[in-house]
Amino acid sequence: MTDDLHYHVNGDLEPASEATVSVDDRGFRYGDAAFETMRAYGGSIFRWDAHVERLERTCDALSLEHGLSENDLRARIDETLAANDLADAYVRLSITRGVQPGKLTPRPEVDPTVVIYVKPLPRGGLEGEPVWDEPAVVRSVDTRRIPKEAIPAGAKTHNYLNGILARIELARAADDDAKTDDDTADGARESNDGPIPDEAILCDLEGNVAEGATSNLFFVRDGTLLTPSTDCDVLAGITRETVLELAAEADVQTREARYDLADVLEADEVFLTNRTWELRPVATLDGIEIGGGPITDRLSRLYDERVETSCY
Repeated sequence: MTDDLHYHVNGDLEPASEATVSVDDRGFRYGDAAFETMRAYGGSIFRWDAHVERLERTCDALSLEHGLSENDLRARIDETLAANDLADAYVRLSITRGVQPGKLTPRPEVDPTVVIYVKPLPRGGLEGEPVWDEPAVVRSVDTRRIPKEAIPAGAKTHNYLNGILARIELARAADDDAKTDDDTADGARESNDGPIPDEAILCDLEGNVAEGATSNLFFVRDGTLLTPSTDCDVLAGITRETVLELAAEADVQTREARYDLADVLEADEVFLTNRTWELRPVATLDGIEIGGGPITDRLSRLYDERVETSCY
């Protein structure tokens, strides 16, 4: 239960029910903050170095000079896991610009707010189980990915309104589907309920497929693993990077380029990646059945092996 957990807030471990930040914090006021979502397997943070590097890239993009060392941040995470007696867990590290006067222009001097949030997850690796129950039901949405000319696509910030709007659109579309009834001959009404979508797929302003609201997209055609290029408005997920590395090691041909939705709909296999889901096959996209397949299964197995050897 969340009430039994402890979070790490500005150097102190606090019960989750008592963990707070100031209403004057810029992370609350403006989303002026960087974060990383990680997974602990067997007490180890998988690909910690990659997370630190991306966190620093985000902070550089925000000109957020927090002054915290990698060792300091890792010690806080380890303390939080130990305090909650967790070896396998979701871990979120947030660094905000801290409390400053209520003006949009930030001050260069920063007293950062640092929060570590954790929750238990199943064991990973070869003996683990995925956090998801079924392959994902996915739907494309009209909400467009914010262009990197506006907000750097590679920055993982607290400003997640783009993904939130996509998920709201997804939920509304599902509600509309559930309310759509067909009139039968005798005047009775027949429900048209379908499975509730798990994820929204966003395109960029040019109509190229970009990513999910909280995931990266992969698909397979004719034995080649395809994924939208980071030259597009795509956040380069660390799970995405790991999958591409594993594919190269397994001699699976890969291609990063610009694709439209029709390319994905014609795929032999489709799956999503993020740190929590790892690799999740897509059952349907916009109602069209696709599913996983041999390459998805192979990469999932290789991912589990990498986790096992790295962390257990």
